[in-house]
Amino acid sequence: MQKVKLKRQPNWFYKLYKNFKEALSGEEKDYTTGNLNRAIFMLSVPMILEMVMESLFAVVDIFYVSKVSVDAVATIGLTESVMLLVYSTAIGLSMATTAMVARRVGEKNKEDAADATVQSVIIATTFSILISLVGIFAAEDILRWMGGSEALIAEGKGYAQLMLGGNITIMLLFLLNAAFRGAGDASLAMRSLWLANGLNIILDPIFIFGWGPIEAYGVTGAAIATNIGRGVGVVYQLYHLLKGDGVLRVALNNVKVNMPVIRRLLQVSIGGMGQYLIGSASWIFLVRIISVFGSEVVAGYTISFRIIVFTILPSWGMANAAATLVGQHLGAKLPDRAEQSVWRCSFYNMVFLALVSVIFIVFAEQFIGIFSSEPEVIYYGTMSLRYICMAYMLFAYGMVVSQAFNGAGDTKTPTIINLFCYWMLQIPLAYALSVWLDWGPMGVFLAIAIAESALAVVAILVFRRGKWKTVQI
Repeated sequence: MQKVKLKRQPNWFYKLYKNFKEALSGEEKDYTTGNLNRAIFMLSVPMILEMVMESLFAVVDIFYVSKVSVDAVATIGLTESVMLLVYSTAIGLSMATTAMVARRVGEKNKEDAADATVQSVIIATTFSILISLVGIFAAEDILRWMGGSEALIAEGKGYAQLMLGGNITIMLLFLLNAAFRGAGDASLAMRSLWLANGLNIILDPIFIFGWGPIEAYGVTGAAIATNIGRGVGVVYQLYHLLKGDGVLRVALNNVKVNMPVIRRLLQVSIGGMGQYLIGSASWIFLVRIISVFGSEVVAGYTISFRIIVFTILPSWGMANAAATLVGQHLGAKLPDRAEQSVWRCSFYNMVFLALVSVIFIVFAEQFIGIFSSEPEVIYYGTMSLRYICMAYMLFAYGMVVSQAFNGAGDTKTPTIINLFCYWMLQIPLAYALSVWLDWGPMGVFLAIAIAESALAVVAILVFRRGKWKTVQI
């Protein structure tokens, strides 16, 4: 009797490796058909890795700067609070770009997807020039208004000038990656950010501490490295956008001003800008409240915030995957599958952040101690990290659901939610707890956890109503 030779089935590790490799390949895929879990995996892997590099850069950057002085760290904290306004503009435009490009790709209309990308670049460049002028000529006044001491201003004004003046590299890096993600080409977006931030990490110690003929610029050197690294990343993006070897390709006929498309982009992005400007302004006021308690508290909070970003940004990768899936599925007239993708992404994100929160709460002091040996900085940084992490599990759902609204082109709903949770709840509560009740910095950290939890609950309740499924862009 002849034996039947059974074909050996590949084990789970091999399948995972094969899917992981395919996710990083950048090959054109249709995410509106097939297994939904596989679609989430293929999109989220490069998006998470993209954000891992962004978070790694944030931690490495603050590690180097913390070796300069406490005022240098505080300078980054104060400047980045204002830079959040730049990020808000970039992210607002990015949300509109992702939503519109994803919708057009879902409709199989690549020409209009390319046109939307070009118009978003025109808008971003215009905003960037205005912000640069303010940053270059008013850096000292901005730091002074934020509560910086004269010694801090003297040391940090160069950093503030370069970061605000060179904001176009941040604008375009965010924006073009949003376009690639909307088109489903998350692998290219990942490579762009890895190139930009990898170069930034290499250049940081060279310009901060000096090397060979290059003098030590201190905290200003961090800004020099950032502008060079992100500038190279933008050049890489433009090369692939014009080369046209992926889903998204810009041809010569797309390079023109198209006012109808600009108007549609602005209609969506104004809500997105408002959404993040509300959140950014809230963080600015929080830092202003914290600065009353001294540079050590600001430095501790800044370090803890960078550590939080290290885990939050990978979670944003999952949220961005949800936004792309929502946009493409709505374009393909599959709203129920769009909703299903959001709930699955939310659950996976919650599991990840739940594990992270336990680690941070237990080892908070050790993590802060990596970046500073100052007892007061460690004390307040540990307090900040532990209190804010208490909201991680709910925040995991809130971030994905909010991005799902944005992916559908409904930027108005999360803007209203942010307005309520940040301006009407978080800021007054932070001031009341820290100043009126004399709880000090702990009151601010507790207010952040409460507000983020409230935002998640409200976002989930509104999302379940399903009005986002009917938004037209």
